[in-house]
Amino acid sequence: MSASIGSPDTPEHHYRYDPAKALSYTATTLAWLGDSAAEPYAREVIRRLSPSDDVSKWPRRVASANLDLALTLLKEDRLDEACDAAQKAILSGQVAPSNHWRALEVVRAVEARELPESADLREAYQILKAIEQ
Repeated sequence: MSASIGSPDTPEHHYRYDPAKALSYTATTLAWLGDSAAEPYAREVIRRLSPSDDVSKWPRRVASANLDLALTLLKEDRLDEACDAAQKAILSGQVAPSNHWRALEVVRAVEARELPESADLREAYQILKAIEQ
């Protein structure tokens, strides 16, 4: 259905549908719903937008995809992997303020399970919050 809309002249504009963002939208929607089907979508966004760890083109979209992945992995009880994905998102410095709550959800889950990585993840999150203020 969206194919007939076409691509916008200004894809960076957030209030226009951009078919190139459909994969990201799918990953985020499924992650918010707690659906494990979000994992392959999030991984594909990360793969497409960050070849060779270069996240310079769409850094916020890659950070968001890492949070989508982390939240999905939490639901699967794959906490080490969730922590790693959240850490990548947070340390990128590209987590939009509107997504801080999603990062914090991962931090709290990792802390609740008393994983060794929880202190580093909490520290990274605190630095992120301090930068945004």
